[in-house]
Amino acid sequence: MKTSSTSCLLIIGLIITFIGCKTAKVEKNNDQKSPNFIVILTDDQGWNGTSVQMMDTNVQSKSDYHQTPNVEKLANRGMRFSSAYASAPVCSPSRYSIQFGQTPARLKMIRVGMNTNHIDHQSAFTIPKLLKSINSSYKTAHVGKWGIDVDPSELGYDLSDGITGNKEGGFNYKSNKNQWLNNIDQDPKKIFSTTQKAIAFIEKQAKSNTPFFLQVSHYAVHSDVMMRKQTLEKYKNKEKGAYQKHVGFAAMTEDLDSGVGLLLDRVKDLGLENNTYIIYTSDNGAVPVMPPRSFYKQGSNTPLSRGKWDAMEGGIRVPFIICGPKIKAGVESKTSITFSDLLPTIIDLAGYKMPLREQIDGGSFKNILTNNGKGEVIRFSEGLVFHVPYENAIALKRAHSAIIIDDFKLIKFHDNQELLLFNITKDLEEKNNLAQSHPHKTNTLEKALDSYLSKVKAPKWEPGITWKSKPIEKINSYH
Repeated sequence: MKTSSTSCLLIIGLIITFIGCKTAKVEKNNDQKSPNFIVILTDDQGWNGTSVQMMDTNVQSKSDYHQTPNVEKLANRGMRFSSAYASAPVCSPSRYSIQFGQTPARLKMIRVGMNTNHIDHQSAFTIPKLLKSINSSYKTAHVGKWGIDVDPSELGYDLSDGITGNKEGGFNYKSNKNQWLNNIDQDPKKIFSTTQKAIAFIEKQAKSNTPFFLQVSHYAVHSDVMMRKQTLEKYKNKEKGAYQKHVGFAAMTEDLDSGVGLLLDRVKDLGLENNTYIIYTSDNGAVPVMPPRSFYKQGSNTPLSRGKWDAMEGGIRVPFIICGPKIKAGVESKTSITFSDLLPTIIDLAGYKMPLREQIDGGSFKNILTNNGKGEVIRFSEGLVFHVPYENAIALKRAHSAIIIDDFKLIKFHDNQELLLFNITKDLEEKNNLAQSHPHKTNTLEKALDSYLSKVKAPKWEPGITWKSKPIEKINSYH
């Protein structure tokens, strides 16, 4: 994207048009120096996939096997969100949601491998483009797994690895048998080469004193399982956990943490820590058992139920840590946030408060960062919505959607309209269905979910629809 004053004025004009009010003003940050942003996005790492205890009162919110000392250091410097949610239980919809600040339901991008010609990839409302409208000096980069169907440059990135996916990280689509074997590699899942690209970008911006946004999207810890030999040997001699027992997966997790450590150390060495926001999270929850299967007693995401591929807590609740200027160290926030909140929050931290507007589903949580983790996120639409309108042979096997409002979560199955209601504050494991005993609460959440899906014309499940066979307009099934 061009960074001339003309192009910047054009985008600011678009923002004002988008707000829909000629007299609307945005609140400019008075800080003299624009902050830097680093988003570290891991792949398939569960809520308790690191050795950071995400929830102060629940020891099971950290791994009982994996060791991630560098992520621990990051958490000690920043704030943990114990109720952070990926926008979807699979990768591509979540990655779209981060970039555009919209839910997969609104984007109509609900699963991996579907046609996305209907999405406006040239929208002015992406994180890189909006940052450049605030300060034309911003440089933006994406390294690692992209998972979006156009080149990152179309969304405003100056530097990237291009349109990358799981195969670039060593995933073998043809061999399900080998995905969970222990494969030795000195650059497992490209952890260290991806990290070096990120460091090179940061060093260049530090040298020129240029503000930047960098997203480092790791291929780890998605299968195929890869790790360094020395790390594998460590875990062969380490006692396994009660729920997390895969030696190679644990080793790969620590290798990923080592890559994170290299990046954090370089940021510190370059003197950038005090003006850089660093976010660490995962694109969705972990697979519940390795290798995956439909039925099992207790999975690796325990105490969360199930895992990747469906909207139970194990599939969508993810680790989330943020540190940076004015964020109090070592604090847990219980406020629920989701990936569509990232765009308005980053823009807010960079200097502009985006007024609420229906087309942006997220809201800024900047006020929570500066208030010891307390407060709420104000969004145009009520609740957090998760839309999984297709059948999956591994997971729940039924098309479903979910909504979270305050302490309660409703799941609705589209084949027979079955409803599940959980108080996820008291019942993380989603064992106690309250739909019958709390009819008013059930009805309220169902109406809110149905209203949102209809408002955004979300893809609607019908028997036999996989959303992979042809463009969404030809399928022509909407709420």
